[in-house]
Amino acid sequence: MELRQLRYFVRIVELGSMSRAAAELDLVQSALSQQIGRLEGELSTRLLQRTPRGVLPTEAGMAFFREAKLTLRHADQAVRAAQSARLSGSVSVGLAATTAAVLGLPLMQAMRERYPDVRLHLVEGMSGHLAAQLNARELDLAMLFDPHAGQGGRGPGDRLLERQPLFTEDLFLITQRRRRRAARLALADLAGEDLILPTHPHGLRITLDAAFQRAGITPRVVLEVDSLSLVMAAVNAGLGGSLQPYAAVHGFPDASERFRLSLIDDPQMRRTNVLCSLSDDELSPAALATRVVIADCAKRLVEGGAWPGTRPWHHKT
Repeated sequence: MELRQLRYFVRIVELGSMSRAAAELDLVQSALSQQIGRLEGELSTRLLQRTPRGVLPTEAGMAFFREAKLTLRHADQAVRAAQSARLSGSVSVGLAATTAAVLGLPLMQAMRERYPDVRLHLVEGMSGHLAAQLNARELDLAMLFDPHAGQGGRGPGDRLLERQPLFTEDLFLITQRRRRRAARLALADLAGEDLILPTHPHGLRITLDAAFQRAGITPRVVLEVDSLSLVMAAVNAGLGGSLQPYAAVHGFPDASERFRLSLIDDPQMRRTNVLCSLSDDELSPAALATRVVIADCAKRLVEGGAWPGTRPWHHKT
């Protein structure tokens, strides 16, 4: 039994007409009759009888009408109580530029839909800077990059922070489209490549430097740029290539014509995206709810194929 069926039945009795009720409820009369038929079938009793003057409730229908109105009144009171107790306040969230390119808008839309009274403050920056802001309690939550997730290391943030690995990203060598490159490259293939990379506080640079050091490779870094838009502008101008996740080209509608992406075929050349936050006892109810929304949005994008080059964190291949 559904509340809408109760509403339909009550309005039919109040108006004394199936056709008038259907018009007011913006339903086809046959659909309304079908809903009442299902209700009567579930109750195993006749609720309405048709007469030359319209539709009247049976004795059972009148008893049901009184209880249905009471149920609907209680349901309306429950809705008003829930709405008056909606979450409010503000929450600050830090996102790296590549993360914001894919997650930013869906997160804003989800928060407006689920918690319209919560004011969301989004901060875009390098993961190293975001980690510092989180530790300084200038942010409530941040998506950071942790090369040690699942390996016993703490990674970004101090030990008072809550850390939830969400997904991993493959890394690609991104160059001008006219530059010929294989679809997959080994780490050793990057030894002579002109690279445009962020500086060391950036979580991506930490991951890359560690991978190069393990492989005994000295990368040829021709530019260090701490702005994703400037990195991609330099790549587009042919000044070099950059090692980035697929999200770096998410904002380019003509990415397939503008850039060439070569997957770095090395398990060490992946980065883990970790949702970090202050401890639960430091977070407001609004921030706790936002943390759930962020994880839900990321999961939907990754598992739905809307975030290419990613896989859930627990994925082992």
